[in-house]
Amino acid sequence: MTVRLSRIQLALFFILLCPVNIIGLWWAVGSPLVMDPNSICRKAKRLAGKQAELCQTQPEIVSEVAKGARLGVRECQYQFRYRRWNCTSHNKYFGKILQQDIRETAFVYAITAAGVTHAVTQACSMGDLLQCGCEATRNRAPPRPSSSSPPGDGVKWEWGGCGDDVEFGYEKSKQFMDAKRRRGKSDIRTLVDLHNNEAGRLAVKLYMRTECKCHGLSGSCTLRTCWKKMPHFREVGDRLLERFNGASKVMGGNDGKTLIPVGQNIKPPDKQDLIYSDESPDFCLANRKTGSLGTRGRMCNSTAMDISGCDLLCCERGYREETVVLEENCLCRFHWCCVVQCKKCLVRKELSLCH
Repeated sequence: MTVRLSRIQLALFFILLCPVNIIGLWWAVGSPLVMDPNSICRKAKRLAGKQAELCQTQPEIVSEVAKGARLGVRECQYQFRYRRWNCTSHNKYFGKILQQDIRETAFVYAITAAGVTHAVTQACSMGDLLQCGCEATRNRAPPRPSSSSPPGDGVKWEWGGCGDDVEFGYEKSKQFMDAKRRRGKSDIRTLVDLHNNEAGRLAVKLYMRTECKCHGLSGSCTLRTCWKKMPHFREVGDRLLERFNGASKVMGGNDGKTLIPVGQNIKPPDKQDLIYSDESPDFCLANRKTGSLGTRGRMCNSTAMDISGCDLLCCERGYREETVVLEENCLCRFHWCCVVQCKKCLVRKELSLCH
């Protein structure tokens, strides 16, 4: 199962980088390659400019970029797990989704760019990359006291520890994800993709949090050392899903270089908003042309009234109840040191499946 996921994620990685002429990239799906930089750089002959330079001179960064793409895929599948389109990476359908300029594609680009930013930055902080490390704080203003600190408490503040160098991760994500695309008919699409890439990166960069540690004798806090940390990636996914729900439809301006919101009294989207230019299919029925797998056979919640409910997920086709017997871990015990041993139990579950 692990190998299969790696192949699919590798294919997704190249699709995101080179969305034009996507058919020529299907080799990645059936190949035995895994997400390692040598395979990526050797096979991705379409990479050029800064991307090719990274492959040749900094393959370890390419490896982290690939991890970031994989992180983005997993988060996309989590955020869309109850929706009609559940971010499936089925090799015959996913490419069709990315060929359309719809809201789902906007989210995929944003979450992947965010994943690359997050993974590369994390690798810097962990000391896995020679090109970067902890964030430089020499010229930064001192941290502000937290709301829980009483005014005038006499505690000194200073930057220290190992802050996340998000600027490095941001730049590498931009370098790899914002590759120049073919000009001409794809100008509007290119502008949309680049905008959504940036929105994904900003969902990481603009939401850094301050962490602090107290120092002093006998548990006192005479000095606080603080550093900047990235938001947890689940927070990034949650934030981008909110942007997905409020995504703005746009069209190209007459100059071919600007995007104009569609509709009256609609404010122009800002840099953190997701944008799209085409309406999404309803994803109710399988359709290879649109990349829809349909929702037939999907599990739904028969009592929920939200998007996970059977009425919405099954597109009002109804559902059936099915009893299944599953094997799960149970009666787990911790044994010193450090093993958890579990027994296997058969559990009967009632499932609701879409017609």
